[in-house]
Order: sequence, then structure tokens, then C-alpha cells
Amino acid sequence: MNAVPRILAVLDGLLATAEPGARGALWHLAEPGRELDANLVRLPPGAEVGEHQEDVLDVLLVVLEGAGSVRTAEDGRVLELGPGTALWLPRTSRRALAAGPDGLVYLTVHRRRPGLAIKPTPGAYEGGEGPCMLDRVCPECGRLSQDSAPVFCSRCGERFPER
Repeated sequence: MNAVPRILAVLDGLLATAEPGARGALWHLAEPGRELDANLVRLPPGAEVGEHQEDVLDVLLVVLEGAGSVRTAEDGRVLELGPGTALWLPRTSRRALAAGPDGLVYLTVHRRRPGLAIKPTPGAYEGGEGPCMLDRVCPECGRLSQDSAPVFCSRCGERFPER
């Protein structure tokens, strides 16, 4: 049986009904069996997503409202973002995102992440409990950061609590 296309969200409607101060992921693709992930993210005026790197996936970022900029770590360039801008963030690129004075609303789309798997180190002791990684789980969207000391969530932009 073939899958059936359907409308999952009307982004303008989601933005219109979101609390004025709401930030981070306002919506995400959550359909079972999907091969894509997508997030609608709102950053308030002047908010930043600190420098980070996605090692596994390319990301497409499409600006819907507001303005901002992306600073590339490789060459220090600043790319200006505005409504309708489509930005490709290739895997392994380091970048930092900043919202402008009116904030920034964008949609990210990427291949679905593979499930996390814990693999024992060859020759390592396999008994006992594994390390707790709750300090690496974003309090806003629940994404587990690959970074051992995350500052900002690479999915929704939320700042991790101070340690």
C-alpha cells in the first residue's frame, strides 16, 4: 500500500497562534516511518545559537520571518539571512547563528538521524551502568547533543543550563 500525502502543518497559522515570547522549536515533523526531520524554530531578537558543527547530516535552513546572520568558522564570513533565504549547511561545517533586531523564524530540514547506539570499547569492562547523559538533553526539544559540553541546542537553539 502506498503512503498518502497530507498537510501536516500550516506554518503561518502556527506562528500566528504561538505565544508572543515562545522561542525554540515551535513545531517538528513527527510522523512515524519518515526519512526526514524538520523543525520550525523561532529565535527572539538578538538571540544566538552558538558555534556548532553537525558531523553527520547536511541541513537546509529556510528563513520565513525576520532577519539574522550566519558566521562561518572556516573562513569567518558572515552570511546575511532574510525572508525567503535558503541556506545549505553542509555536514562538518562549523557555524554560529544570530537573530536580528526583529528576531528570526526558520525551518530546518534534514535526513532523519540514525538512532543512537552505545557500542562498547573493545577490551573495555562491560559491567555496571553507563554514564548519565541527561545534561546533554535539550530541555526545550529533547534532542541529545553529540557535544560533551553543549552550550546551545543545534536543533532548536535553546541554551543549555549552566553546569
